[in-house]
Amino acid sequence: MTVPTRPPADPATGAPSDRDVAATEARRGARSGVAGLFGAAVNGLMGFVLVVVITRGYGTEGSGVFFAAIGVVTVAAALCVLGAETALIWSLPRRRIGPDGDAARLLSVALVPPLTAGLAVAAVGMLAAEPLARRLLDGSGTDGATLLRLSFAAVPVVVAMTLLFAVLRCVRSMRAYVAVQSVLLPTVRPVLVGAAVLAGGGLLAGLTGWLLPALLAMLLTLLLVAGPLGIGRGAGLRAGRAEWSTFWRFALPRAASAAIDAGAVWVGVLLTTVLAGPADAGVFGAVSRYILAGQLAMQGLRVAVSPQLSRLFGAGRPGAAAALHRQLTTWALVLSWPVYLLLAVFGAGFLELFGAGFASGATAMTVLAVAMLVNTGVGNVQSLLLMSGRSGLHLAATVAGLTVTVSLGLLLIPTYGATGAACAWAAGIVTENVTAVVCARVVVGQPLADAPMLRAALVTAGGVGVAAVAGLLAGGRGIVGLAVALAVLAVGCVGLLTLPRVRRGIRATMVQIRGGAPASVPPPPSKGR
Repeated sequence: MTVPTRPPADPATGAPSDRDVAATEARRGARSGVAGLFGAAVNGLMGFVLVVVITRGYGTEGSGVFFAAIGVVTVAAALCVLGAETALIWSLPRRRIGPDGDAARLLSVALVPPLTAGLAVAAVGMLAAEPLARRLLDGSGTDGATLLRLSFAAVPVVVAMTLLFAVLRCVRSMRAYVAVQSVLLPTVRPVLVGAAVLAGGGLLAGLTGWLLPALLAMLLTLLLVAGPLGIGRGAGLRAGRAEWSTFWRFALPRAASAAIDAGAVWVGVLLTTVLAGPADAGVFGAVSRYILAGQLAMQGLRVAVSPQLSRLFGAGRPGAAAALHRQLTTWALVLSWPVYLLLAVFGAGFLELFGAGFASGATAMTVLAVAMLVNTGVGNVQSLLLMSGRSGLHLAATVAGLTVTVSLGLLLIPTYGATGAACAWAAGIVTENVTAVVCARVVVGQPLADAPMLRAALVTAGGVGVAAVAGLLAGGRGIVGLAVALAVLAVGCVGLLTLPRVRRGIRATMVQIRGGAPASVPPPPSKGR
């Protein structure tokens, strides 16, 4: 775990000033953010490869069944985690690690209830697999009950892996977390699923290939966190009643919102499977993979800085937390908006890569891409709410979004299939984000946007818009038009690098990443001034 450096003290009070704390945290956030972005890039690439393997290997109907089985694992595990993942990220940065520290005591508090819930859900789900398969996977032409039994059996493993990932992020460097969660896990999955497809294995073999890496990642992460926590070297593992109470007062409201967050896309897949059939569910699942891949940059930044936000709020520094949020929102916007703008315009071209049967999802892609412009434009406001300790407000925002998603889904999916599911989810995304922004602004008491963010939004939208128009005129919304747009964007980026102001900004960012003072922040005044 990286040891924080102490920012310069204010000469009048002896305490670090808000400006200096913000600059220090921005440098730390830049370093962690780069690691998170690298992990997000690998995760996104491997996630795309996995979807190509599934859709090419099993077709629209088979991939719909595969996505539904993954959805069962994801939603069930998210429910069983009970919010303990976020509670660990909130609480561990405020504790001491090592044999003499008090961090290891949180393991029993955080692990026992979720694992108990996971085992119970696994047992009940395996017993109820037959009737669930008749309802969820009826007509799929595969042994749905066996698939569901395997999915439910994996729930405790995924729960343990998720919680240990949260511990790893707080007690080891960002590089260790990225290596396991963002590189190892998503890389092994398409290899094993692809091997199952090439060997002629069915959906059961493919799902086994998707699940086995979770067991590997769980065991490796357990080894990585044991040392820093002092487990086996004298660290106490028995927590007091007050620690249980404090932890779960935060975690329980997060339990519901975490399940909604993790299962939002899978709720759409499962609803589409039931209301429109596996083929439409396969199309919607393929579209959602692109949409989630575009969000990985923001997720990488969120994972990188959430412990920092918790530490800043714990130290009474909401101003520094808001400044860090604004900086990383600008990064997320610049990195994510080009992806979503291109997805919105060239959805047909992207979906052609999955096969001809998926071209009907182009409209769904456009609808969801526009909604994600809102999601990435407001930044990780959910993290601000959670790391400030306001998990109840975050739950209110996610419940509002889920209510809109499910209500519109029941209304639209039977008639419009994957497009109806996309419209429902898009409305839920916008509802959740608008609610979260209002709550975060009130809680933090600081501006969540600034002029650099707005300028970045305008420049990004304008530049990608020009490239998209060129692509449309040259080759339409298919692969040819997409290739032209990407070429124009590449030329534009090279041209920007010739501008002195852009080069100065890049140099300042690299200084931050290496740990120096950003060029825009003057050195603190000396004692004689």
